[in-house]
Amino acid sequence: MKVLVINGPNINMLGIREPDIYGHKTFADLESFIRESARECGAEVELFQSNHEGAIVDKIQEAYGAKDGIVINPAAYTHTSVAILDALKAVALPAVEVHISDVDAREKFRQISYAGMACEKKFSGMGFEGYRAAIKYLAEKYGGACRS
Repeated sequence: MKVLVINGPNINMLGIREPDIYGHKTFADLESFIRESARECGAEVELFQSNHEGAIVDKIQEAYGAKDGIVINPAAYTHTSVAILDALKAVALPAVEVHISDVDAREKFRQISYAGMACEKKFSGMGFEGYRAAIKYLAEKYGGACRS
């Protein structure tokens, strides 16, 4: 299974940005964690992070015909981007939404997820483990089993 993992704006600032919410681990730590999680599931993984909405839309479109599924943490674009929603709907790949923090327990505006409208599952408030759960979900539903 080929999985594209997309991280949106400010995720590259992990370890610096609001450590009381996002923890002290860095973006490099997250990328290593995602790669290891994909290996556990026998999945090929491509990682992508951008602070630019259009770049995320372009990457989603590039996944069409090239990837089997998408794991996406749209970050702030979760609550604002119809463009990302439309791109996910256009490629019609199985998609899973991930959030490091529990967005449903935060500010009211964070409880709206446009991207989530095109995702079949959401993992929120699990820290890095949400990415492992998302990859495992896709791999087991669409491509086989993961090592536990």
